[in-house]
Amino acid sequence: QVQLVESGGGLVQAGGSLRLSCAASGGTFSSLAMGWFRQGPGKEREFVAAIDWSGRFTRFADSVKGRFTISKDNAKKTLYLQMNSLKPEDTAVYSCVVDSTGNYYLPEITTWGQGTQVTVAS
Repeated sequence: QVQLVESGGGLVQAGGSLRLSCAASGGTFSSLAMGWFRQGPGKEREFVAAIDWSGRFTRFADSVKGRFTISKDNAKKTLYLQMNSLKPEDTAVYSCVVDSTGNYYLPEITTWGQGTQVTVAS
């Protein structure tokens, strides 16, 4: 029973940076694994990044590895995605998710946020 609200999306030039936030409420935040997915125009949804319940272990899609960083702040009940060196192909709606198992492979996603638009201009 967690609700998620993403924010921080917008328009950025190629090579720039943007930080997305996902605020959670209504659940035991510290026990959750969390992650980010994205869906670009005319494309299928794809995995971007995930973080385990402790916040100590992360994984990323090959397409964003080395450019994106995922983190979570248990005190603020907020998940973050720091996106650097952005490329036009990063343009998509980004959605955050929670997984109650705490496993960063996200075997049981229980909640999706509404999504926030990221547009990277060439």
